[in-house]
Amino acid sequence: MGREIIETNYFTLHHLCDGVYAAVAKPGQGAWSNAGIIDLGDELLVFDSLSTPSAGEELRRQAESLTGKKVKYLINSHYHGDHVFGNQVFSDTTIISTYVTEKLFKEKNKIEDYEKEKQDMNQYLLQLKSKIDSTEDIIIKKSLINQYQEMSKVLDDLSQLQIVLPSMLFEEKLTITGSDKTVELYCLGGGHSPSDTFMYLPKEKIAFMGDLVTEDLHVPIYNPEEFLNILKQVKQIDINIIVPGHGNVADLTVCDTLIDYLSYMTQQAKEALQQKLSLEDFISEFDVPKTFREWKGVNGIKANLTTVYTYLQKS
Repeated sequence: MGREIIETNYFTLHHLCDGVYAAVAKPGQGAWSNAGIIDLGDELLVFDSLSTPSAGEELRRQAESLTGKKVKYLINSHYHGDHVFGNQVFSDTTIISTYVTEKLFKEKNKIEDYEKEKQDMNQYLLQLKSKIDSTEDIIIKKSLINQYQEMSKVLDDLSQLQIVLPSMLFEEKLTITGSDKTVELYCLGGGHSPSDTFMYLPKEKIAFMGDLVTEDLHVPIYNPEEFLNILKQVKQIDINIIVPGHGNVADLTVCDTLIDYLSYMTQQAKEALQQKLSLEDFISEFDVPKTFREWKGVNGIKANLTTVYTYLQKS
């Protein structure tokens, strides 16, 4: 969806409507997640900064050359590195996130010792390599290879990576009005991370969802109940085009698929707990519905089954 207009090494730019572009990541090339470019009229806004300074630089270059304007705002959808490690390229702009995201960003993304970080990443890549070699499952193997390629790109950029925090914070809703376009930022809680922001353009009916929406991916779950609630609320919004955090530009039906995914796992976990099945038995007996069998993810569906089971066990 959206006209493909520019190919870069890191992403493909799609023209969604006048002044609105989606940068869809190319697998294993250092962007890792999707981003957005919005020409507000007098000002330019970018949604998410990708996973490496190199990819972030290309994103800014494309945004400014497409519009002839300088970036004024950068939105961070959540704190995960694959969406924010390009922040340093935008250090002269107003970087916006929720209070919770900024706090987690500060705590979880700090790099105190680059040499140690490098060693840890090399160690992690070695572990991935041996997993790739020993995994029979074709889909998990593909996911591990992609993880390996993306992490290698982060490692390549590590020596120049600087952690740049958001500077303007909000809680639940923030509206930015330009001379031409208005964007609304919403945080309805935490589904994928403790605080997930998405951006909605009311006139254009386009939403940039961060990792609240992904395509054919066992996206990590932070809180299954809140995740479901958020998606159900998103379904009530008048949206024609959705830009997911990972995957291709889509429409609202992608939310239905994720609602089904979360609902099915929740239902099965509830039954398992009623039958007093252990977590191990629940996972080994779980029959993955056909719809979700081809989905990517380094642990397949297992990590999310564990999260849902443990969450319900506690509640």
